[in-house]
Amino acid sequence: MVQTIPASKIDLYSLKEKFGLERIDALDFFREWQENLPELTNSEKQELAQLRTDYLRLMERPMLEPLVKMVVLSPLLKLAGFDREPFFLSAEKQVEITSEDEGTTIKGKIDILIYTPQFWVLVIEAKRVEYSLNVGIPQILAYMLEAPEIEQPAFGFVTNGSEFIFVKLLKRGNPQYGLSRLFSILNESDLYTVVSILKGLAQRAIATN
Repeated sequence: MVQTIPASKIDLYSLKEKFGLERIDALDFFREWQENLPELTNSEKQELAQLRTDYLRLMERPMLEPLVKMVVLSPLLKLAGFDREPFFLSAEKQVEITSEDEGTTIKGKIDILIYTPQFWVLVIEAKRVEYSLNVGIPQILAYMLEAPEIEQPAFGFVTNGSEFIFVKLLKRGNPQYGLSRLFSILNESDLYTVVSILKGLAQRAIATN
């Protein structure tokens, strides 16, 4: 009998046991968030400073997931260039993955998927402000396991509006993943780095396209 688990309820242990997922902490596994990051212009930095100011005012009241997407995600994705050619965006994309022994199926919906006709560029999971990003990491990894590419790495981005973390997944053989450090909107320079990483992933996708 197949066990069906909502992606929002999956944990890292289950992904390891059912799908062979392995975490890699070596610094050279996930270089894309550390090296050759694009420089931001002064106007981009000014936009991010305003974003941070707006967010800090709004966070005085409860901020649900749709507001996180509108207030934080939309400006970040626009600054990174994901709103123009060659990228497309999809929301609430249905995903279903099954373990090799066909004993477990995980179902869920990707919050935002950025893609080109050739491959998935970035999987995004947005949570409410009060949620820890630890809740979103197993969920986004489950979605990333569905990425159609085998030779190319898949990338993910998890945010609750105030914190951000990037995820890299390699699917060759036993799937392996790595995490960036945690970034915070409370640190203005962190916000600059987040956009630089997003721009770097966009540039990488264009070069690979």
